[in-house]
Amino acid sequence: MSIIGYLLIIIGAFFYFLGGLGMFRMPDVYNRLQAGTKATTLGSFSTLLGVGLVNPAFLGKALLIIAFIALTNPVGSSVLARAAYLKGVKPTSKTVVDEYADEATKKAGEEQ
Repeated sequence: MSIIGYLLIIIGAFFYFLGGLGMFRMPDVYNRLQAGTKATTLGSFSTLLGVGLVNPAFLGKALLIIAFIALTNPVGSSVLARAAYLKGVKPTSKTVVDEYADEATKKAGEEQ
């Protein structure tokens, strides 16, 4: 069981590495936010589960932390993306679809 735990910890570290690489390589705040959130979520899940398997006394706490991360990470990232958009941070010029702009114009039309 400890071999699987250590393997999961290594996989988690790899996802953390990919998240850092994504933060460095992505062109704008929205892509960076997505890369960082997805990779750190998977990295945290793998690392915590691995630590829980290596140390079974921590497994219950690890599952509770995983559930908390699963609930809060998507909400936090979407709030940060919305705040950046409302503050006027423009997406990269390579962005083809801007779904939030479509929603914002619909809401503005309904309010008038």
